[in-house]
Amino acid sequence: MYTEITDVERLVCIPPAELGEDIDSIVEKLTWETYGGRFGADKSFTVLVKNVRPVGPGRIVHGNGGVHQAVKFDQVVFRPENDEIVEGNVVEIVKFGAFVRFGPLDGLLHVSQVMDDRVDIDENNQRLVGKESGRYLAVGDVVRARVVSVDLNEKNPQESKIGLTMRQIGLGKLQWLDEDNKKKAKGETDERCQEPAGMQELQDAGRLRAAQGGEGRPAHLSLLPRAAHQGVAGVSRGRRLREVRHS
Repeated sequence: MYTEITDVERLVCIPPAELGEDIDSIVEKLTWETYGGRFGADKSFTVLVKNVRPVGPGRIVHGNGGVHQAVKFDQVVFRPENDEIVEGNVVEIVKFGAFVRFGPLDGLLHVSQVMDDRVDIDENNQRLVGKESGRYLAVGDVVRARVVSVDLNEKNPQESKIGLTMRQIGLGKLQWLDEDNKKKAKGETDERCQEPAGMQELQDAGRLRAAQGGEGRPAHLSLLPRAAHQGVAGVSRGRRLREVRHS
């Protein structure tokens, strides 16, 4: 989205009336006025011009009283791209959706792309409200969206058309995302705290057998499979035989 470009070389025209001023100051001012806040040939929007310096002597062109001065400068440019994830602030609610400002431009979040719910438009209170979820989007909310279309207007940057969507996992109003993450974390904690299926029944059966004397067997053996019962019984008989022989 944002890119810094160094040592950009361009020309500025110094009007005759300003030739007597400090050349560095006037060159910096003219460079910003000429190239700042505009789209370049590569469709990038210049948001910052800095470190401006004149390059060599200026030239006077026949028929033009100004001086054409070569300059070098560094610039920061903004270039929205399709499928890019952006975060911005809702600046306006309209009948067909919401405008979101990210960087120097605004994108349109159409009403159909706000959430997976039917949306009511409350223009008086500047809100988009979900019918079933009750969630709402209002001016000032911070959102995360994906760029789905870009149509830049080079002559009037504010008239550029940038389409956004929030109907995908991980996108939406940041408050919604935070709420969803907390619910997910709580659900996982609850699952870890639950006893395995059937464990309560086994415990109840063990307590009952212990109360009844285990039907001739130790209570702790009443929960073992038949094969395990036989194995334990065999070990007990073998132990008794050894004791008899030794005695």
